[in-house]
Amino acid sequence: MGKEIERKFLVKGEFRHLASKSSEITQAYLSVNPSRIVRIRIADRKAVLSIKAPLKDSLLTRREWEYEIPVLEAMELLSVCIPGKIIKTRYLVPSGNHTFEVDVFHGTKEGLVIAEIELSDEKDFFERPDWLGEEVTGKPEYYNVNLI
Repeated sequence: MGKEIERKFLVKGEFRHLASKSSEITQAYLSVNPSRIVRIRIADRKAVLSIKAPLKDSLLTRREWEYEIPVLEAMELLSVCIPGKIIKTRYLVPSGNHTFEVDVFHGTKEGLVIAEIELSDEKDFFERPDWLGEEVTGKPEYYNVNLI
């Protein structure tokens, strides 16, 4: 089991020129129960099954398991997921000793841009670039599972 320590922010400025990489992502959910979220994601001809579960008494840290699966199987699983899927472009934007994952949403969430940073400890220091806006960590309406 791994742990995911993540903070989320809205994006208020231009960042694309700073990106080191971008990829197109499609994802959907088999379970959206808050105690166990099960997601299928396809990005760059690679598919991943993820299971996430909250850690008691933490807004930032979750338990996380990820398994690469064959893309064809992931495409089949997408057909049995809960209705709705997320389509987004993810940009990797280096900043100091960290890299932000900046998601530009498409479809029904067109115009929404969210930056995430994964930390090794909840108290880790990170540089806040100028394009970073309001922190939305812990606000359920900004979690992918609630955007479907």
